[in-house]
Amino acid sequence: MTINPPYLKKGDRVAITCPAKKLPKPMTDAVNLLQSWGLEVILGDTIEASYHQFSGDDALRAQDMQRFVDDDTIKAIFAARGGYGTIRIIDHIDFTKLDLNPKWIIGFSDITLLHAHLYSNYRLQTIHGQMPINIPDASAKSIRTLQSALFGNQLSYQVEPHTLNRSGKGTGTLIGGNLSLLVAISGSVSDMDYDGAVLFIEDVGEYLYSVDRLVRTLDRAGKLKNLAGLIVGGFTEIKDNDIPFGQTVPEIIMEVVKSYNFPVCFNFPAGHISDNQSMILGKKITLAVDDKTATANYLSD
Repeated sequence: MTINPPYLKKGDRVAITCPAKKLPKPMTDAVNLLQSWGLEVILGDTIEASYHQFSGDDALRAQDMQRFVDDDTIKAIFAARGGYGTIRIIDHIDFTKLDLNPKWIIGFSDITLLHAHLYSNYRLQTIHGQMPINIPDASAKSIRTLQSALFGNQLSYQVEPHTLNRSGKGTGTLIGGNLSLLVAISGSVSDMDYDGAVLFIEDVGEYLYSVDRLVRTLDRAGKLKNLAGLIVGGFTEIKDNDIPFGQTVPEIIMEVVKSYNFPVCFNFPAGHISDNQSMILGKKITLAVDDKTATANYLSD
């Protein structure tokens, strides 16, 4: 069983902290949005901090996250942005208080590390969704799904067919996030058990050969063979070498998983895209794929 944090209600206090890269601008749009939902927003010390490329040095970023983990009045913690840096502080944060007082952690990209760590060690459900820095460019649907995930409204997904989708139906706990981060934490205390899970992956700015290497690394580690399903989100700003790699991202992935039987869904609306729809990681989901559509629906807790 996983832990479903209490859904938010009007009047709740939520925090914005920045565990990774520093912010280029104020979080005004995000604060206004959250306040329009009836939430009280508390900004961490990292929001205006700067240390090289980070939002403050490692000690400050860890301290800021620890403050909100320990504060029982805070019901959700938003990572202001991703970038790079969470891996430098995660081992200096004590998350044990979330056992007694679970709360939502929200973010994506570099925040994949937090999602995986909290699921692996505390069985905590978390939200893969838009972060404060992304709010000005976010699609209306991604904003609606974020609100739904936080306030406990129904979430489901219907995706247009893709020629390389593999039909089938599978049910398992939804795990995953940024592909590069999943490989980076492999073998660490933050790593997860993939067996029987529905895996979601996305990435940005990688070379095609690197995507191939990352997917094959997970497979060689035995992570893919026993999946219940695979959901592939946005692979954006993907680059190629002067000598073309010769395969698209979907072709790369399907070549690696061709001998397995689980359903595969491409072009899922999540990742480094404006329509980054919120997903509840750590929650059981059923993925159903046929030649007309792909759907994903959560099971009741």
